[in-house]
Amino acid sequence: MSHPVVRRLQTLAETVLAYVRSAPGTYAWLAILLVNTIIMDHFDPRFRYHFVLHHSTNLRELSHDPIRVLISSALWLDGGHWWPYLILYSLFHAPVERWLGSARWLLVVVISHVGATYLSQSVVYFNISHGSAPASDAFVPDIGVSYALAGAEGVLTYLIAAPWRYFYAAALVLYYGMSLFGDTDFTDLGHFTALLLGLACYPLTRARASSWDPMLSLRSVWTRLRSN
Repeated sequence: MSHPVVRRLQTLAETVLAYVRSAPGTYAWLAILLVNTIIMDHFDPRFRYHFVLHHSTNLRELSHDPIRVLISSALWLDGGHWWPYLILYSLFHAPVERWLGSARWLLVVVISHVGATYLSQSVVYFNISHGSAPASDAFVPDIGVSYALAGAEGVLTYLIAAPWRYFYAAALVLYYGMSLFGDTDFTDLGHFTALLLGLACYPLTRARASSWDPMLSLRSVWTRLRSN
């Protein structure tokens, strides 16, 4: 018989693999981000700056080729490490995809990403048009996956069982809402908008059960690991 530690590691590996397989869209997206991050790390700083501009959802690029930049901006990370997104995607995107299915999850992602982008950039356009912001704001780099993440966090509210869902939703509103006070920029508004859009996706959740209790899930996993 194998050692108990080996059996537990095998069980853990099987659990992780099953989790990944249950959210193919989430982890395929993560794989693309990983590859693209490795590629970007090899770019010359000057080339990297222009590359990011070309794939940004700023006013200039949206006015020239909106579909291209809306897609490409969600496939790159503007600096930083990749591994935090592995954690965030596993905690938020993966549960939503497992719960709603890949098609509905993707719809939430598109609604949040596109809606938040256009609303935040509309504010930039308004400010430039009325002289309260410089024309150069139309060229500010804006790539990344944070709007879609905020949307997934929002819709996840309806999966969590009461009373935990109310604490969770309040924490999200507080976290993203606080950034709107003080020295804010268009991305702060975009994140809060994406959260609201995720919450507005409630109709997509009506046909799905919504009784996930995080504490019961943690106890179940712990019990399974101890029994092997």
